[in-house]
Amino acid sequence: MPEGSDPTSPDDHARSGVCVVTAGGPYPWIIVNALARRFGAIDVIEEEGEPQLAFLRRRARMTGWISLAGQFGTMVLIRLGKRLSARRIAGIVAAAKLEPEPASEQRIIKVESVNSDAFVREIDRLEPRVVLLAGCRIVRPWVLARLSCPVLNYHAGITPAYRGMNGGYWALAEGDRENFGATVHLVDAGVDTGMIVRQVRGSPEPGDTIMTYAHRLAALSREMCADAVADALAGRLAPRAPEGPSRQWYHPTIWSYLWTGLTRGVW
Repeated sequence: MPEGSDPTSPDDHARSGVCVVTAGGPYPWIIVNALARRFGAIDVIEEEGEPQLAFLRRRARMTGWISLAGQFGTMVLIRLGKRLSARRIAGIVAAAKLEPEPASEQRIIKVESVNSDAFVREIDRLEPRVVLLAGCRIVRPWVLARLSCPVLNYHAGITPAYRGMNGGYWALAEGDRENFGATVHLVDAGVDTGMIVRQVRGSPEPGDTIMTYAHRLAALSREMCADAVADALAGRLAPRAPEGPSRQWYHPTIWSYLWTGLTRGVW
């Protein structure tokens, strides 16, 4: 929380009615800062990251331990690759005038988890007119039931075809370049299965990889997110049902990632 902030006194600044819920990181902050520029002061609730062991166990239950081992290899590669891609990422940030860090004046309310009584209490206190999820855990049904305003989610992929993780990468890996994009959807009990509010499509640039796609998509999506929030505030949301094949994706295994890179040039 920024020094000197007081989460018990939310009314000492002009509030927009917008609340973003995130676990932090550069991509969510790009969205948060775009919203702040459009709407003024917004509330941010930041949850702690899920413990890695709990994450790995949950993923193993969904995909199996062998697949998880391969996915973990790719996770490590991405972490190392982002360090090697730091100059390229900085170029994207500069060219698109992205703001991947919280502003000094941004008020941040910290909670352990979005799926907690503490989170619900903060929502009750803030009384937002719209909530946007941007890079947080899956919200459990009992928490959703307590939220009376529209709850939107920013997803870095085109739904329903590319739900879950690394939507931009998987569209390219599947030879589906026209679906390199992102979605804002209403939140339901599924994983990126909610009614679609807005979508945006674009293209990666030569030299982009799985280490840079998220920055590219955040740059492409920030105004879409602001437009979706504006629709919610104005009461003019027009969600539509997802159509077409639906699939949830995870991290690629290290062996499939290398094979796809070598045979299709998608890294």
